[in-house]
Amino acid sequence: MILSDRDLKRRLASGSIVVEPLDDPEVQIQPASIDLRLGDRFLSIDGDLAHDVGDGEAFVLAPGGFALGATAERVRVPHDLVARVDGRSSVGRLAVLVHATAGFVDPGFEGVITLELANLGSRPAVLQPGMRVCRIVFHTLTSPVERPYGPERGSKYSGQDAPWTSRLERVQRTGAVATGARR
Repeated sequence: MILSDRDLKRRLASGSIVVEPLDDPEVQIQPASIDLRLGDRFLSIDGDLAHDVGDGEAFVLAPGGFALGATAERVRVPHDLVARVDGRSSVGRLAVLVHATAGFVDPGFEGVITLELANLGSRPAVLQPGMRVCRIVFHTLTSPVERPYGPERGSKYSGQDAPWTSRLERVQRTGAVATGARR
């Protein structure tokens, strides 16, 4: 089951779900989701170039471009829920994808959510920090998990505070390499 606005407000008030800072609950809490805002730090596709966007500045994603961003909000998912992150339709109508594959948020996750931003359009996309860029939907589990996502199980992205690059390890068989750099 998906949590409704009523359940989201109740769980936020009790601290069971954490989405902070939730600057404008009247706008951000939707009928069955919570809108999340874009943070002000971006990483290029190779993960080596960090861009911190200052007040009033925007991040411009070139046509065909890809960058990592993050939500402005820190999220904590309790052990009895799982969450999905999807782009908002207003952003999708600009030909911007918010995540390539990583829309699933495990029970026990805590941190900002890294966004895989891709511009499928033919014009540059202007991404303003603070804009509502995606939504998070919480689903109930049949029971709380036994081993939640987090440092105790060695989860790779637990506690992230900015966009992090891939933490895949070197693949010996194919010789392919994925960077594990944090920022």
